[in-house]
Amino acid sequence: MFSKQTKDVKNTRNDILVFVKEQLQKAEGGEGRGLLGLELYVKCLPEEQYIFESALYHDDTNKLRNEEIQRMADDYDINMPAGWTLEVKYIQDEFPRHSIIMPGKEVALKILTAKNAVSSRPSTATIRVLHGKGVQASFEISAGKESINIGRGEMAQTADGFFRKNHVAFAEDESVTANRSVSRRHAHIEWDEKMKSFVLHADEGGIPPMNKTKVRTRGDVVIKLQTPEIGHILTNHDQVILGEEAVIEFLSGTS
Repeated sequence: MFSKQTKDVKNTRNDILVFVKEQLQKAEGGEGRGLLGLELYVKCLPEEQYIFESALYHDDTNKLRNEEIQRMADDYDINMPAGWTLEVKYIQDEFPRHSIIMPGKEVALKILTAKNAVSSRPSTATIRVLHGKGVQASFEISAGKESINIGRGEMAQTADGFFRKNHVAFAEDESVTANRSVSRRHAHIEWDEKMKSFVLHADEGGIPPMNKTKVRTRGDVVIKLQTPEIGHILTNHDQVILGEEAVIEFLSGTS
């Protein structure tokens, strides 16, 4: 027998998946031809949030993407391009413009396409060190083809003998506990021209079983980066946790 909580979680997940499927079917052939990703927004009471977190795999967004939505799309012959992204956001304010509100639930879906990607997003940002010791207190980054590397030490030697420059660098200071679990090749940020966004990717040193890379969003949702291939679209005031204690903050468009 399923408990009431289990039923609530399963029903909530099923309802949301059906809603997402219906919207993707409507979009396919029109706006959906240039699909880049999905943003799922949830607005609920604090005592209800655990149901949505369980239904939407709060600790593993990749599972929701790959095992639920992608599999569903395959079953219904919905064409999802390689590399499409998924973000789940818990909000308190109004749903974003151009999002599709799900009837009967405080859930909304925004389908990101090449046409509606927000071209006005700033192409510059600041990375501020909140916890740990950086070689600077903050770092300015800008759009470009070059990856913006994050790690311990300004220069890090790779396994094949080459050196990589860390543009967002933590100091080589063993007395600072937070710096110890920042890998020399921990993560990097890329500018996605189609999305007009900065995207964070974990590197080899920033995924299990090595050190970890997590993002805490403004909605207090923690996203774990489990693979280098799937990144996280950074939004203003996202906090990136490197290892156990080091924290940097992404400030969009600041200088």
